[in-house]
Amino acid sequence: MTSTNQPIARSRTLLAVLLAGSALALGACGNKANDTTAGQKVDSAVAKTESSAKSAESSVKQGAAEAKDAVKDAAATVGNKVDDASITAKVSAGLAKDPDLSAIKIDVDTKGGTVTLAGPAPTAAAKARAGDIAKGVEGVGSVNNKLEVKM
Repeated sequence: MTSTNQPIARSRTLLAVLLAGSALALGACGNKANDTTAGQKVDSAVAKTESSAKSAESSVKQGAAEAKDAVKDAAATVGNKVDDASITAKVSAGLAKDPDLSAIKIDVDTKGGTVTLAGPAPTAAAKARAGDIAKGVEGVGSVNNKLEVKM
């Protein structure tokens, strides 16, 4: 039995003992009609307790499943942010290696694997190379090349 179920089990046991004691006390009165009613009440109370325990257990399981899903979603979000930052760094490093492109002047932004390049490019060929450099980085899904050719 898990630690989550221990309070429920203790509650059931305590309730059963209290109800059984009540039934015995009523039975000691000697009234046969009350004996049957007391037994039925005990059975009913035990059934209600078991039903409540099952409902509580179901709620705990549902809450645990929801918490597990929330943790997975949070981990995925953090993973995406780390991946996007890594992609941005790799694209910027690639741009810095090109003698015609100024990695300092080009803004690289990554969201969900989509890289956006913004800033100046000296020629149309350099702009196209910047897009190719970004596309060549692992994890890049698409490139939005907003570089402006400055002549």
